[in-house]
Amino acid sequence: MKIDKNTDVLLVVDMQNDFITGSLTVPGAEEIIPIIDGSIPRFNTTIYSMDAHKENHPSFRAQGGPWPEHCVISSYGYMLYSDPTLWEKRAIIVHKGLEEEAYSAFAGNIVGSNNGSLEEFLKTYGANRLFVCGLATDYCVKATVLDALKLFNGEVYVLYDAIRAVNIKEYDGIRAIEEMGHAGAIFINSSDLGD
Repeated sequence: MKIDKNTDVLLVVDMQNDFITGSLTVPGAEEIIPIIDGSIPRFNTTIYSMDAHKENHPSFRAQGGPWPEHCVISSYGYMLYSDPTLWEKRAIIVHKGLEEEAYSAFAGNIVGSNNGSLEEFLKTYGANRLFVCGLATDYCVKATVLDALKLFNGEVYVLYDAIRAVNIKEYDGIRAIEEMGHAGAIFINSSDLGD
Protein backbone atom coordinates (compact mmCIF):
# COMPACT_ATOMS: atom_id res chain seq x y z
CA MET A 1 0.00 0.00 0.00
CA LYS A 2 1.51 3.29 -1.09
CA ILE A 3 1.28 6.11 1.44
CA ASP A 4 0.28 9.52 0.11
CA LYS A 5 2.26 11.85 2.35
CA ASN A 6 0.02 14.77 1.43
CA THR A 7 -3.30 13.24 2.50
CA ASP A 8 -2.58 10.22 4.74
CA VAL A 9 -2.32 10.75 8.50
CA LEU A 10 -0.97 8.50 11.25
CA LEU A 11 -2.74 8.67 14.62
CA VAL A 12 -0.78 7.21 17.56
CA VAL A 13 -3.17 6.61 20.45
CA ASP A 14 -2.02 7.05 24.06
CA MET A 15 1.54 5.74 23.81
CA GLN A 16 2.36 7.20 27.23
CA ASN A 17 4.67 5.87 29.90
CA ASP A 18 1.89 4.98 32.34
CA PHE A 19 0.35 2.65 29.77
CA ILE A 20 3.68 1.07 28.84
CA THR A 21 5.53 0.48 32.12
CA GLY A 22 3.59 2.56 34.65
CA SER A 23 0.48 2.43 36.80
CA LEU A 24 -1.82 1.17 34.04
CA THR A 25 0.51 -1.04 31.99
CA VAL A 26 -1.05 -2.64 28.91
CA PRO A 27 0.34 -6.16 28.36
CA GLY A 28 2.68 -6.22 25.37
CA ALA A 29 2.81 -2.44 25.04
CA GLU A 30 6.59 -2.35 24.78
CA GLU A 31 6.47 -4.78 21.84
CA ILE A 32 4.75 -2.25 19.58
CA ILE A 33 7.16 0.64 20.18
CA PRO A 34 9.59 -0.35 17.38
CA ILE A 35 6.67 -1.03 15.04
CA ILE A 36 5.23 2.44 15.63
CA ASP A 37 8.66 4.08 15.45
CA GLY A 38 9.21 2.37 12.11
CA SER A 39 5.86 3.60 10.78
CA ILE A 40 6.21 7.28 11.77
CA PRO A 41 8.75 8.23 9.05
CA ARG A 42 6.38 6.99 6.34
CA PHE A 43 3.98 9.86 7.08
CA ASN A 44 4.38 13.64 6.87
CA THR A 45 1.76 14.13 9.56
CA THR A 46 1.57 12.23 12.83
CA ILE A 47 -0.99 12.98 15.52
CA TYR A 48 -0.55 11.80 19.12
CA SER A 49 -3.56 11.48 21.38
CA MET A 50 -2.72 11.69 25.08
CA ASP A 51 -4.63 11.10 28.26
CA ALA A 52 -4.15 14.41 30.08
CA HIS A 53 -5.56 14.18 33.59
CA LYS A 54 -5.50 16.62 36.46
CA GLU A 55 -4.74 15.42 39.97
CA ASN A 56 -7.79 13.93 41.69
CA HIS A 57 -9.38 13.14 38.33
CA PRO A 58 -12.85 11.55 38.71
CA SER A 59 -11.74 8.43 36.79
CA PHE A 60 -9.16 7.59 39.50
CA ARG A 61 -10.01 4.96 42.12
CA ALA A 62 -9.30 7.39 44.95
CA GLN A 63 -12.19 9.50 43.61
CA GLY A 64 -14.46 6.50 43.02
CA GLY A 65 -13.49 5.85 39.40
CA PRO A 66 -12.39 2.57 37.81
CA TRP A 67 -8.70 3.29 37.16
CA PRO A 68 -5.52 3.77 39.17
CA GLU A 69 -4.02 7.25 39.00
CA HIS A 70 -2.42 7.70 35.58
CA CYS A 71 -1.27 10.28 33.03
CA VAL A 72 -1.35 13.23 35.42
CA ILE A 73 -0.18 16.24 33.43
CA SER A 74 3.57 16.94 33.79
CA SER A 75 4.27 13.57 35.45
CA TYR A 76 6.62 11.00 33.93
CA GLY A 77 3.66 8.68 33.33
CA TYR A 78 1.94 11.34 31.23
CA MET A 79 4.90 11.75 28.86
CA LEU A 80 5.07 10.12 25.44
CA TYR A 81 7.03 6.90 25.24
CA SER A 82 9.70 7.63 22.71
CA ASP A 83 12.81 9.54 21.85
CA PRO A 84 11.29 12.95 21.09
CA THR A 85 13.50 13.46 18.05
CA LEU A 86 11.12 11.12 16.20
CA TRP A 87 8.12 13.36 16.64
CA GLU A 88 8.86 16.73 18.21
CA LYS A 89 9.23 18.73 14.99
CA ARG A 90 6.02 17.65 13.32
CA ALA A 91 3.80 16.20 16.00
CA ILE A 92 0.26 17.32 16.62
CA ILE A 93 -0.91 16.56 20.14
CA VAL A 94 -4.52 15.90 21.13
CA HIS A 95 -5.31 16.11 24.85
CA LYS A 96 -8.34 14.23 26.11
CA GLY A 97 -9.88 13.63 29.49
CA LEU A 98 -8.90 16.86 31.21
CA GLU A 99 -12.08 17.14 33.28
CA GLU A 100 -13.79 13.78 32.77
CA GLU A 101 -12.94 10.39 31.31
CA ALA A 102 -12.69 10.39 27.52
CA TYR A 103 -11.47 7.41 25.53
CA SER A 104 -11.72 8.72 21.98
CA ALA A 105 -9.17 11.10 20.49
CA PHE A 106 -12.13 12.76 18.80
CA ALA A 107 -13.36 13.82 22.26
CA GLY A 108 -10.21 15.86 22.86
CA ASN A 109 -8.71 19.11 21.66
CA ILE A 110 -5.52 19.82 19.74
CA VAL A 111 -2.95 21.49 21.97
CA GLY A 112 -2.16 25.06 20.93
CA SER A 113 -5.02 25.39 18.46
CA ASN A 114 -7.58 27.36 20.45
CA ASN A 115 -9.33 24.11 21.33
CA GLY A 116 -9.62 22.87 17.76
CA SER A 117 -10.87 19.33 17.41
CA LEU A 118 -9.30 16.36 15.65
CA GLU A 119 -12.32 16.21 13.35
CA GLU A 120 -11.79 19.84 12.29
CA PHE A 121 -8.05 19.32 11.79
CA LEU A 122 -8.50 16.30 9.51
CA LYS A 123 -11.06 18.17 7.42
CA THR A 124 -8.90 21.28 7.10
CA TYR A 125 -5.79 19.19 6.36
CA GLY A 126 -7.62 17.40 3.56
CA ALA A 127 -6.91 13.94 4.94
CA ASN A 128 -8.22 11.01 2.90
CA ARG A 129 -7.02 8.10 5.02
CA LEU A 130 -6.42 7.79 8.75
CA PHE A 131 -4.09 5.07 10.08
CA VAL A 132 -4.53 4.26 13.78
CA CYS A 133 -2.18 2.46 16.17
CA GLY A 134 -1.40 2.45 19.90
CA LEU A 135 -3.13 1.65 23.17
CA ALA A 136 -5.38 0.13 24.17
CA THR A 137 -7.27 -1.91 21.59
CA ASP A 138 -10.33 -2.43 23.79
CA TYR A 139 -10.60 1.14 25.09
CA CYS A 140 -9.06 4.20 23.49
CA VAL A 141 -8.15 2.64 20.13
CA LYS A 142 -11.65 1.21 19.75
CA ALA A 143 -13.39 4.44 20.80
CA THR A 144 -11.18 6.50 18.49
CA VAL A 145 -11.70 4.21 15.50
CA LEU A 146 -15.48 4.03 15.99
CA ASP A 147 -15.65 7.83 16.21
CA ALA A 148 -13.41 8.18 13.16
CA LEU A 149 -15.78 6.00 11.18
CA LYS A 150 -18.61 8.36 12.08
CA LEU A 151 -16.85 11.74 11.98
CA PHE A 152 -14.04 11.40 9.45
CA ASN A 153 -14.94 11.48 5.77
CA GLY A 154 -12.30 9.01 4.62
CA GLU A 155 -11.00 5.48 5.05
CA VAL A 156 -9.94 4.32 8.51
CA TYR A 157 -7.15 1.76 8.83
CA VAL A 158 -5.91 0.05 11.98
CA LEU A 159 -2.33 -1.24 12.17
CA TYR A 160 -3.11 -4.67 13.58
CA ASP A 161 0.46 -5.41 14.67
CA ALA A 162 0.77 -2.02 16.42
CA ILE A 163 -2.10 -2.28 18.93
CA ARG A 164 -2.43 -4.11 22.24
CA ALA A 165 -5.39 -4.75 24.55
CA VAL A 166 -5.91 -4.46 28.30
CA ASN A 167 -8.17 -7.54 28.33
CA ILE A 168 -9.73 -6.95 31.75
CA LYS A 169 -12.18 -9.61 30.60
CA GLU A 170 -10.75 -12.39 28.47
CA TYR A 171 -11.09 -11.69 24.75
CA ASP A 172 -11.99 -7.99 25.18
CA GLY A 173 -9.35 -7.18 22.58
CA ILE A 174 -10.73 -9.68 20.08
CA ARG A 175 -14.26 -8.37 20.62
CA ALA A 176 -13.01 -4.81 20.07
CA ILE A 177 -11.30 -5.81 16.81
CA GLU A 178 -14.49 -7.51 15.63
CA GLU A 179 -16.56 -4.43 16.53
CA MET A 180 -14.20 -2.09 14.68
CA GLY A 181 -14.18 -4.38 11.64
CA HIS A 182 -17.97 -4.65 11.54
CA ALA A 183 -18.17 -0.85 11.71
CA GLY A 184 -15.94 -0.52 8.64
CA ALA A 185 -12.34 -0.29 9.86
CA ILE A 186 -9.74 -1.87 7.58
CA PHE A 187 -7.03 -3.90 9.34
CA ILE A 188 -3.53 -4.06 7.89
CA ASN A 189 -0.04 -4.74 9.24
CA SER A 190 2.66 -2.09 9.38
CA SER A 191 4.61 -4.13 6.82
CA ASP A 192 1.84 -3.33 4.31
CA LEU A 193 2.73 0.36 4.42
CA GLY A 194 4.76 1.59 1.48
CA ASP A 195 6.73 4.82 1.20
